[in-house]
Amino acid sequence: MRKPHCLNQKELARRWTISHRTLERWRWAGEGPAYMKIGGRVVYRLEDIIAFEQVQLQQTADTTPGAA
Repeated sequence: MRKPHCLNQKELARRWTISHRTLERWRWAGEGPAYMKIGGRVVYRLEDIIAFEQVQLQQTADTTPGAA
């Protein structure tokens, strides 16, 4: 079975355990991951989701490269 290339807002909300309304608010505010609107449907490409997650990744002082 092929992995999906896109997730809808409810699937993404489930992945991040947040409300789909939060994703709607982020879109309205110009925040959150990039999305596409296709035929009235909002979808998020998996590569955009992963890129957004990487930017949001926080490191502690202990895991920061070069920290002594």
